[in-house]
Amino acid sequence: MAPNAEIAVIIAAYNASETILRAIHSALAQTAKVEVIVVDDCSQDDTVAVAKSVEDSRLTVISQSRNMGAGSTRNHGIEASKAPWLAVLDSDDFMAPDRLELLLAEATACGADFLADDIYRVTNSDLNSTRNPLWQVNGTTPERITFEKFVDGNRRNRHGNRGELGFVKPLMNRSFMERNGLRYAEGMRLAEDYLLYAEALAAGCNFQLVGPKGYFAMHRDDSLSSNHTTADLGAIVAVDRALLTRSGLSERDKAALRRHLTDVRKEWAWRRTIDAVKARDLADIASLAVEPPAVSLSVMGKLLEQVWLRGRRRLTGET
Repeated sequence: MAPNAEIAVIIAAYNASETILRAIHSALAQTAKVEVIVVDDCSQDDTVAVAKSVEDSRLTVISQSRNMGAGSTRNHGIEASKAPWLAVLDSDDFMAPDRLELLLAEATACGADFLADDIYRVTNSDLNSTRNPLWQVNGTTPERITFEKFVDGNRRNRHGNRGELGFVKPLMNRSFMERNGLRYAEGMRLAEDYLLYAEALAAGCNFQLVGPKGYFAMHRDDSLSSNHTTADLGAIVAVDRALLTRSGLSERDKAALRRHLTDVRKEWAWRRTIDAVKARDLADIASLAVEPPAVSLSVMGKLLEQVWLRGRRRLTGET
């Protein structure tokens, strides 16, 4: 443990034996004073042994007795750390050595509670690429993220691409989190970041976004964040509904939540439709009729598209 650490780097790990050393070394190489907490979420490989092979007094490796998901794992790391600032690093991602020092200086200068930088999205074949930032944030001046802007920043655009603000990995002020009782939701397997940041903003968080400082996020088509299950989408619907009941939100905030909720309900209804058809569950199919018109029309549009595609395949002999 590092008694004078400025920042605690929390690395939640699950079956990450191939990448955990890269993540740990990038955290320990920070020019800021750090403590690094690896919390293994009951991996089935040798993630723990690999992590413990690193000999550094600033590193702590913790093993959970059962798989609890990223929210619980990160919370465990937060509770085990002491530094006044918190930073989350995914176990397959890594950071430039001066990233946290730059973020801490920026957060101190602008009085931010949370300060996030744009993220470089990379692949195994091009690990150090800076050609593919998530949001194209180019300026050096911090941009304040409001509740409305954050929620809208997680919606799909007109091309169907999902917004990326929920993927931020901000430097977070522990004192602000403690004062407002903020932790990751432990029952969620997806979008726990979205909920934490939304709750922080609802509590008055000074949340700033700056250009890239050196967070490299591994992009994989099979990642959990790119594969939503029906239950995952239902959980996000429940989150938005709960947020709508919070006091203190403006009408603009609530309007943004309703827009996001409608988007997620469209996806959720479509997944439920697929599940119901596969199971030949007429009751579930009938229950979709009570969805709002925008949701029902979206499902009908996708059904008609599938009918058209199947008809086209029959005519052209495509498989």
